[in-house]
Amino acid sequence: MLHYKTGQIPDLPYKQAVKKPIPIRCIQINEPFRVNSMEGVVEGKAGDYLMIGVHEEMYVCDREIFEKTYDLLP
Repeated sequence: MLHYKTGQIPDLPYKQAVKKPIPIRCIQINEPFRVNSMEGVVEGKAGDYLMIGVHEEMYVCDREIFEKTYDLLP
């Protein structure tokens, strides 16, 4: 079985991909919160986003990661 370790990117012939522009529901929560996610109970910090995925799953997205990877729609 292959095992890839954090910080050790294997030398493979990678392709590039772009996430599909699939709108999801999200809201910034301004106090600490918990979510029952597919991975179990996950905690969000004040300012993190509560996200609702395409299969109605809930998850937490760190504020800094959200701001780097998402644009809010009007």
